[in-house]
Amino acid sequence: MSQSNRPGSMLRILLADDHAVVRRGFRMLLSAQPDIEVVGEASNGREAVEMAVALQPEVVVMDVTMPELNGIEATRRIARDCPRVRVLALSMHKDAVYVREILRAGARGYLLKDSGERELLAAIRGVSQGQGYLSPEVSEAVLDDYRKHVTNPIDLLSSREREVLQMIAESKTNKEIATALSLSVYTVEAHRGRIMEKLNLHSIGELVRFAMRNGLID
Repeated sequence: MSQSNRPGSMLRILLADDHAVVRRGFRMLLSAQPDIEVVGEASNGREAVEMAVALQPEVVVMDVTMPELNGIEATRRIARDCPRVRVLALSMHKDAVYVREILRAGARGYLLKDSGERELLAAIRGVSQGQGYLSPEVSEAVLDDYRKHVTNPIDLLSSREREVLQMIAESKTNKEIATALSLSVYTVEAHRGRIMEKLNLHSIGELVRFAMRNGLID
């Protein structure tokens, strides 16, 4: 563990990886940058959390799979205990499950270990400024995974119910909606009741706010 003696403008990095050779390679690469200083190295997730708390680096470059405490759980604890410290996940895994879980835990980015030097530096600098970063190779997997796993209450509604919801949110009356959609007023009322039941909403105001949050109206 080494402590910084350089000016405060240096970007302070903690490396967490259970392979000493990998850490050494990253340390050499990062230390060659005039604005970056490696302030510590951790060989497992537990050490990474302890050192993040003690050193308060700007960025922890975190291996996802490590012994004793994995990078996902370590990231969760760092996000809880050191909210200003940002985590850039580093992994050989392209599987979306690793990406999803470590991003859910609080990581700001996910980089593959076979990425080039320029990409690593861009990711570290971007994450240090609060930007997100995903290796292009995992972006498509993440998008597919997102589509499969993210559920929104609006998905519970049929196409017709979404149409009726929008018109309710636009302040149209049951009669106006019935005329526009060639339905009876009773059918519109039934749609309205089902919409409110499915979404667990209890007033027109709540329906309007829901419609706005989900992009049905401006």
